[in-house]
Amino acid sequence: MNLLRPPREIFRPAIIHSAYAFVLVHNHPSGHTSPSEADLQLTKRVAAAAQILQINFLDHVIVGQAMGCGQGFFSFQEAGLLE
Repeated sequence: MNLLRPPREIFRPAIIHSAYAFVLVHNHPSGHTSPSEADLQLTKRVAAAAQILQINFLDHVIVGQAMGCGQGFFSFQEAGLLE
């Protein structure tokens, strides 16, 4: 997924299907699951737009590679980064 997409592109399927809620998921080809600054900014923009559109934004998940004892994903919800 291109993180430079405007939120309207992210919301199009949710609106077309009259979704009550959605989860945003993308991968980091590097395998690292830590959110980038672009990930953080996009999440804030999507959360604000979801509130305006009254569609529940449940989570933003970054999928990568499990390294050592770590999980192979990062959840903004689990990390307390979603309001």
